[in-house]
Amino acid sequence: MWDIEYLPLNLENPVPSDISISRSQKPKYIGKLAEELKIQPEEVDYYGKTKAKVGLSILERLKDQKDGKYVVVAGITPTPLGEGKSTTTIGLAQSLSSALKKQCFACVRQPSQGPTFGIKGGAAGGGYSQVIPMEEFNLHLTGDIHAITAANNLLAAAIDARIFHESTQSDKALFNRLCPKKKGIREFTPIMLRRLKKLGIEKSNPDDLTDEEKGKFARLDFDTSTITWQRVLDTNDRYLRKITVGQSPTEKGRTRECQFDITVASEIMAVLALTTDLRDMRDRLGNMVVASNKEGMPITADDLGVGGALTVLMKDAIKPNLMQTLEGSPVFVHAGPFANIAHGNSSILADKIALKLVGQDGFVVTECGFGADIGMEKFFNIKCRYSGLLPSCVVLVATVRALKMHGGGPKVVAGSPLPEAYTTENIELVEKGFCNLRKQIENALCFGVPVVVAVNKFHTDTDGEINKMISLSKEAGAFDAVLCTHYAEGGQGAVNLSQAVIKASKEKTNFQFLYDLKLPLEEKIEIIAKRIYGADGVSFSDQAKESLARYTKQGFSELPICMAKTHLSLSDNPELKGAPTGFTLPIRDVRASVGAGFVFPLVGTMSTMPGLPTRPCFYDIDLDPDTEEVQGLM
Repeated sequence: MWDIEYLPLNLENPVPSDISISRSQKPKYIGKLAEELKIQPEEVDYYGKTKAKVGLSILERLKDQKDGKYVVVAGITPTPLGEGKSTTTIGLAQSLSSALKKQCFACVRQPSQGPTFGIKGGAAGGGYSQVIPMEEFNLHLTGDIHAITAANNLLAAAIDARIFHESTQSDKALFNRLCPKKKGIREFTPIMLRRLKKLGIEKSNPDDLTDEEKGKFARLDFDTSTITWQRVLDTNDRYLRKITVGQSPTEKGRTRECQFDITVASEIMAVLALTTDLRDMRDRLGNMVVASNKEGMPITADDLGVGGALTVLMKDAIKPNLMQTLEGSPVFVHAGPFANIAHGNSSILADKIALKLVGQDGFVVTECGFGADIGMEKFFNIKCRYSGLLPSCVVLVATVRALKMHGGGPKVVAGSPLPEAYTTENIELVEKGFCNLRKQIENALCFGVPVVVAVNKFHTDTDGEINKMISLSKEAGAFDAVLCTHYAEGGQGAVNLSQAVIKASKEKTNFQFLYDLKLPLEEKIEIIAKRIYGADGVSFSDQAKESLARYTKQGFSELPICMAKTHLSLSDNPELKGAPTGFTLPIRDVRASVGAGFVFPLVGTMSTMPGLPTRPCFYDIDLDPDTEEVQGLM
């Protein structure tokens, strides 16, 4: 996910000395905010005074309400110097609601504890454009990520337990234990009836099954080499990238090599983000494929009998979390998939509810993860396919100093002063680095949606550098490009951006997906690599070819593609900044998240469990025992 030498340095946008963020800033009582939004009392579950969950029944009540305008915020390829995409999302929402008096919601992802304590600090935005209370936002919130961890690991435990029991019991013994007699009667549970239907066995009485049918029902017959389901933990822990399970004597020598992923990489997180209602979530969780059997057929969570239990663990997590910004604008915080592993967007449900609450004249600003080449591409090709929602406008966030790095500027070292190239005017370096922003504008325009570039200002940027960025952006096809100062000035600092977004949202769109789902998986992967990343082509390892053949045979070839790729370059090499060309994208393996609804190729050396750097963020974090105030989180 992140290699140590490529970690973001958490260099915050400096605020002029006469501006300070008040630590005494208090959010309004969340019940008051819900009342202002006309959310009914029965539609809200309160988690203290500053956050709440909003029930899905609100969608039925407001089903005849017309949706507001839908704006997605993306950015250039990230650098250690920072671009401020989350801050811009919050600043834009504040500007639309407080400065321009539009009904507006921000929809953002919940941060992972791994980066929060490891490499990145908080994800609530910054300066005068952030979600409050940011400590609660950045930590446990309402426990959604913990629910995902519990559900994911329950399924992992079920897999190994079933393999163990099948290896030590006959078909008859397995069946008798799965369907024990209670008061002399055997009965199938509802989830067992699902499996029987899948097997084509039209019987509901366990005693009516033949011996062959009993064996077919009871024995999943795992091909352990095809198991793709991993345990998860929401901590950066490199030593869990490869482990061996089953070493206790009680497992009788049945060891298996596997790994941990970080929780936000779990397919259950992707299910949460892409589901459209509770029934849909139940079906998606049950349909998650964890392995194949020895005949090459997929084994699902429902085959293991655990789909219903997973849904029970996720029944509260499905409700979006309501919070607010420093200026009192409403925010939904829901789901947290990383865009370099999963699809990297907040939930469909949060966006849908927000669009109804703001009404026809309002705006919903939703953020996608990392650069537009991954977060935005997946927003369009995956999230929009399942939600049916189409955005009115794309906002692309960029900074002068990030473009300088893409133009060949020197590396930066944590704890050391910024090199002079980033603090003094260098228009030539900006021009060289603009190739990355140009490519991201091109990527957005290929979907047929107008683009507004947000130039997020640092105090060291010069007028000449900013004007060059703006003029080049317009020449590259952006509808508009505007200077933003929302970090230091809150909503007022994004008024020009808001006005540009309003104008762009009135433009006629010609939305189109990048590829047809009916194309072969290999061809869809190649289209993304060439059109979005700028690759010459794609190379598939033997393992990737084997996986592609298996998923095609199993009937999953018409799923969209979710590339697992470094976020630090358009290529697979994090060192290659700007807009690289002449490279071939290596696909080392391909996996399927069937419940979530996508196939994800693993590009190059991409890892799904980050590690801690030499100096993690936790060195800065502590609690004042007198005031109970969290210190050092930002």
